[in-house]
Formats: sequence, C-alpha cells, structure tokens
Amino acid sequence: MAERKRGTIATLLDFAGDYKALTIVGCVLSAVAMAVSMLPFACIWLVVRDMVKVAPNWQAATSIETYGWWASVSAIAGILIYLVALMCTHLAAFRTANNMRKACAEHLMRAPLGYFDTHASGLLRRRIDGAAGRTETLLAHNLADIAGTVAMFVTMLVLLFVFDWRMGLACFAAAIVSVAAMFSMMGGKNAGLMAEYQDAADTMSKAGTEYVRGIPVVKVFQQTVHSFRAFKRAIDDYSAKADHYQGVVCRVPQSINLTFTEGVFMLLVPVALLLAPGALATRDFAGFVANFAFYAIYSSVLSTALARVMFASGGLTQAGDALRRVEEVLAAPQLDVASNPLSPMGNDVRFEDVSFSYEGAERPALDRVSFSIAEGETVALVGPSGGGKTTAASLIPRFWDVDCGTVSIGGVDVRQMDPHVLMDRVAFVFQNSRLFNASIADNVRAARPDATDAEVAAALSAAQCDDILAKLPNGADTVIGSQRTYLSGGERQRVALARAILKDSPLVVLDEATAFADPENEALIQKAFEELTRDRTVVMIAHRLSTVVHASRIVVLDEGRVVEQGTHDELVERGELYARMWAEYNQAIQWQIAS
Repeated sequence: MAERKRGTIATLLDFAGDYKALTIVGCVLSAVAMAVSMLPFACIWLVVRDMVKVAPNWQAATSIETYGWWASVSAIAGILIYLVALMCTHLAAFRTANNMRKACAEHLMRAPLGYFDTHASGLLRRRIDGAAGRTETLLAHNLADIAGTVAMFVTMLVLLFVFDWRMGLACFAAAIVSVAAMFSMMGGKNAGLMAEYQDAADTMSKAGTEYVRGIPVVKVFQQTVHSFRAFKRAIDDYSAKADHYQGVVCRVPQSINLTFTEGVFMLLVPVALLLAPGALATRDFAGFVANFAFYAIYSSVLSTALARVMFASGGLTQAGDALRRVEEVLAAPQLDVASNPLSPMGNDVRFEDVSFSYEGAERPALDRVSFSIAEGETVALVGPSGGGKTTAASLIPRFWDVDCGTVSIGGVDVRQMDPHVLMDRVAFVFQNSRLFNASIADNVRAARPDATDAEVAAALSAAQCDDILAKLPNGADTVIGSQRTYLSGGERQRVALARAILKDSPLVVLDEATAFADPENEALIQKAFEELTRDRTVVMIAHRLSTVVHASRIVVLDEGRVVEQGTHDELVERGELYARMWAEYNQAIQWQIAS
C-alpha cells in the first residue's frame, strides 16, 4: 500500500514539471507551520505552572506577559506560514491538473478514431476532468496536510511525554485506537473498495449520458427511467456500493474513532485521579495541576490532528484511483507515425489480404479481404449487418490499423503516410453526423479553418442548405441550439455534407449517409452527393440498395469476407447473395398493410 502511495505522489509530481519545487516548498512550510502552532500550548503550560506556584499572589507571576506574547506571535506566525504553504501547493496543483488534462488531450489526439467508438465521451470526460480535479485536491491540500500532520505528530509526541509521560500515554493510547480504526476502514481488504466505488460512478456517468441522449425516445413511448435498464442497473450498483462502504465498512470503525478522539479527556480523568495522591504526597501539586491543564487542553488538538490524517489518507486513496484512470486514458493505443513518411502517387485504394479483429472479439471482423478501387471510381460496400462494411471503410483513414495485410492509397500503405496528409486526402460523412454548439458557418469551416466566408457559403449552397439558412434568424451565423434553433437529422446531414464539400478531399467515405433522412431531405442529400463525389474516389456503405444501383462496382461482404463483386446488373444476374438481398429489398418497399 505504501509503495502504491509513493508511486502515486511521484507520478503526480512528474506532471507538475517546473512547479514540483513549489509542492516541496509548500510541504516543508506546512510542516514548519504545524510545529510552530504547537508552541502556544507549551506557553499555556508555562502560564498555568507559574500561576499555580505563586497562588494566590498572582502579581508575582511576572513572566506571564512574556509567555502570552510568545503564544500570540507563534500562533500568528503559524497561520501566516501555513497560508504561504497553501499558496505554493495550490499553484503547483493547478499547474499539475492543467498539465494532466493537456497530456490526456494530446494523447487522445494521437489515438485512432476508432478508439472513440468503443469509449463513451461521457466516460472519457469524467476520467480526464474528474480525475484531474481529485488529484488537484490531493496536491493543493492533502499533501500539505500530510506533511503538517507528520510534523504535528512529532511535536505532539515530544510534548506528550515531556511534561508527564503517564498522562501523555493516555492521550497516545487514544491516538493508537483511532489510527487502527481508520486503517480498518481504508486499509487491508477494504483498500480496493474505493476503486470499485469509482468504477461504479464511471459506469453510472456513462449510462446517464446515454439515457439523456435517449430521452426523446423514452418520452415518445411514455416510458420511465426503469425502461432504460442499463441506467437503472448502474444507479442501483452505485447505490449498493456506497451503502455498503458507508453503512457496513465505516459505521463501527468511525464510531470507535470519534469516541476515542473526541473523548480523550475522559481517559485523562482516571489517570489524574491515580496520580493526584502521589502529587499531594510529594508536595508537587502545582506541577500536577499545570500538567493536567495542559493535557486537558492539548487533548482537543488530538482529534483535529487525527481528522487530518483521515482526510489526507482518503485524499491519497482517491488520488491514486484517479491517477489510475488517467493512466488508462494515457494507455490508449496511438497511431504509429512513419519516420520517413511516403506520399501517395494517386487516389486509388487497394485492400490486399486484410484481416482485422476488434479487441475481445471471438472472430475477426475482416478475414483476408482483398479488393481495389480505381481512382475516380465509386465503389459500394454492401452486405448483411455485421458483415464488415463499416470496418473495411474505417481502415482506409486508419480509424484502426490492420492486423495483417495492407490498405494502400496511391500505392502507399496508409501506415507509411503522414497522418495529417492522410486525413487531408479523405472526407467523411457518417450516418449520424455531429455538429458543434457553434454557428453553421463555424461548423462547416471546421473542415478548413482558413476558408473564406464566400467559400463557406458556396459549400453550403452546393450541399443544398439554402432553405435551411433562409429560415434561420442569422443565416449561416446562427448558433445551433441558441434562440431555440434546432436542425432535423436530414438538415444536420446536409450541413455535414457542406463540411465535406469544403474540405475538397480527393477520397470520400460515405457511411449510410441517408439512413435517417426523410424523403424530402434524402432527395436534397442525393443532389449534394453529386457535388461531393464528382471526380473523386468514393467508398459508399449502404443498406438501402437503391442508393448503390449506379455505383461503378459493388463489393459484397458477408461475415468478414468478400463473397462477390461486380456491377448491380452483373450481381443480380449471378443470383447469389446480392441478388437475394435485392429481391428482399424490393419486396420490403412494396409491402403494405392489407385493407
């Protein structure tokens, strides 16, 4: 456990960079502040001792004023030093959290795009932002408190046994019981409960994001949260783990902890009763009273010190778990960049004996697939669901890298191309295109930030978006989602097409781009396709077979293999899988309810 904590702190300090020294300085100053803050208690003991010695002639206690000044100065000095310590640790903590977020963002920028299909955006956001926030608490407060608590304990141990070791031992016994209770809550077999708790919170966050996105469907069918079983299960699991940790694991140990830390004075009373006769016999009753007064007051500090230990330990445990989650993000696969990237000599695409399997899958998504797409040719990928169409298309822009075989553009393996060059050569239109919460123009300009307003307007017009702009209050400058401005699925798809048109890439990948469009929008999207695909190499994925009839060639995929290729007429005449799919498609569109 201790090794894990040291590793956690060392790793976090690596993120601090040049600000690591501020963390160290802050911890040292916190330790000094806590040691200095103990001096007023020694001054109290000196005051009580001198007053008891001269009682009732109080005027003879001439050093009381001096002790009072010492106590005041040391108390103020402790507060000021601690404030400076917190300022140092906060500056370092803010920089560390900032660097951690930047490191995660930069790492994810180099991750293959397919990674984001298998990792929910809500989960990644929670891991990056939430985890960085928890480590910020550790570095800003907990580390300084740990250093201060260590110094406080050392000073306390000295003071506990300097004046009367027997009363000090009574206070120390309470501290031992408290530490044992805290360890039973956070250590041993319970050490992994925090990780389980955070895992449950992550799962609930992911399910919650999916549920919010599905609220329109839930409302349409008049369902409740219980209809979204994944969300309900995630909430129940999170609640069960929280109840177990708080109600089962922590209830008894925390009760014991509070009883002993808040009731240390009750342990002093029997010890004082045992020592009082001896003090009277040795005529050192004044010293006995002074010692008892000191420990009675000092015992109140014990609960504060032990509470610091508990919160610091809890913060360290949470930070360790948060760091583990950040490290999971930093462990995301990254695209290998060729040391000497090659430039393609054309825009033809070739698959040669390509195989690919998703992580954890029982069978490959693609199994020794080979086909080619000539420059300027439009090739459609069709087949049953799960046949490997989307997977094949995603390998062209390196959403994933092949397990074996090669995918090449212009005679160059895509893995040997500069990723930026590859992305510039490929434009995408997905079936569920996402738009930013920005203006229409800015959404389109994301494809080419240096595009002029005239070029953006031309792209929107080519994508048949004129009717969309005409009804918006500020035209292309209207921010999506503002002033109750929302776009339908087909309208969003046309804006996404404008983005692809503006990119002006020689290779276009269309993944079921008309899947959610109504007939009116589909007609406009087809017109936009004509502009987008003109004189370009096009890879088209479609379930609606009417959209691929005029493709230059159709590649039929089934269970990860190419089962046939050819034009629409050739495949229909062949009478195999495509012909059966075509017959079923025509039967489906002619289907109607009998009167």
